[in-house]
Amino acid sequence: MTVTVAPPISSRRTLTVCGGAHALHDGFTDLLNVLYPLLQTQFGLSYAAIGALKSVYSGAMASGQIPSGMLAVRLGGVRVLATGTVLIAIGYGLAGLTGSLYGVIAGLLLAGLGGSTQHPIGSSLVSAAFPGLRSRTALGTYNFTGDVGKVLLPALFAVIAASLGWQRALIVVAALAVLGAGVILATLKPVAMHDKGGEAKAVAGQDRPWAYWLLFSVHIADNLVRTGFMIFLPFLLRDKGADLPTIGLGLSLVFAGGAAGKLAMGWVGHRLGVVPSVILTEVATTALILALLPLSLPLALALLPAVGLMLNGTSSVLYGTIPEFVSPERRTHAFAVFYTGGSVAGATGPLFAGLLGDAVGLPIALAAVSCIALTTVPMVWALRPAFRSG
Repeated sequence: MTVTVAPPISSRRTLTVCGGAHALHDGFTDLLNVLYPLLQTQFGLSYAAIGALKSVYSGAMASGQIPSGMLAVRLGGVRVLATGTVLIAIGYGLAGLTGSLYGVIAGLLLAGLGGSTQHPIGSSLVSAAFPGLRSRTALGTYNFTGDVGKVLLPALFAVIAASLGWQRALIVVAALAVLGAGVILATLKPVAMHDKGGEAKAVAGQDRPWAYWLLFSVHIADNLVRTGFMIFLPFLLRDKGADLPTIGLGLSLVFAGGAAGKLAMGWVGHRLGVVPSVILTEVATTALILALLPLSLPLALALLPAVGLMLNGTSSVLYGTIPEFVSPERRTHAFAVFYTGGSVAGATGPLFAGLLGDAVGLPIALAAVSCIALTTVPMVWALRPAFRSG
């Protein structure tokens, strides 16, 4: 199952629209990290309960990724992507209007289902629009756009929530999602998604299942570290004396560093290769998170861009490598499975991290999460034969 881009649609327009959708959806997801401390204060939640809320959203996103790809084949990728964006609006609108914990849970469930549409559809459209090795660069750019949303929307949400409260801030976000859906429908023409590759068979790549699943395992570990760190970071900053706008600033600094990392790692990955690049980012991630724990608030804020650079830099390398291990006709499904695995890790990781945080305290739990990054080193080292045989 892959994407065939109709001739009137330029590659640049496909990348621009899919990148814009990526920015919105990733921003809608990561502004939740600003919301969680507010919910903890209002409802008296434990770290485990906060992790469970994160699991509701990520679990819904995980369960919807593969069905979204199937629906896109039958209904069209643009239509499904726009519908998913509207569903995010409904979810956040429900949470904001009710203001109850049960309303928040229902809203996160709906928003997670809506968010499941973007990654598999957007990635497949971009990889089809940029054949061969161009797909790695294009997917790296597409991946970078997600961090633009992560930088802007959490900071915007923090400012609005500080002045109007979290409920009205969620309603503003819901209105933005409706606007985004309208832009998707208005600017991107319908794109056919087929089970057979057609003209997309010119795209480079051959099936290496063992390499794909090893890459998938690296992705899972990488996501466990990232989601575990992000669920704890607002509380770590709060314990260091940060107020709500400063927490929003801290998240934006991480995402800004992550955006730079995704661009930089595209260049580093090209110069050093996938294996050395991933080892560099994962080892540095562990070291920087451990260094962050004892610092004062000003020094911690200064270090956060570097943490984000290494924490998020790996993902561009991983996503951009998928086309090398998967044939074109299987690529949309492969992207859906890949993102589903990441969402499952994002759903389960914060819950277990929260339980650990309640048991041993936030600093020790965060140190344990950071060390998960080191498990990727032997896995990515084992990928070397796949690149030699390519």
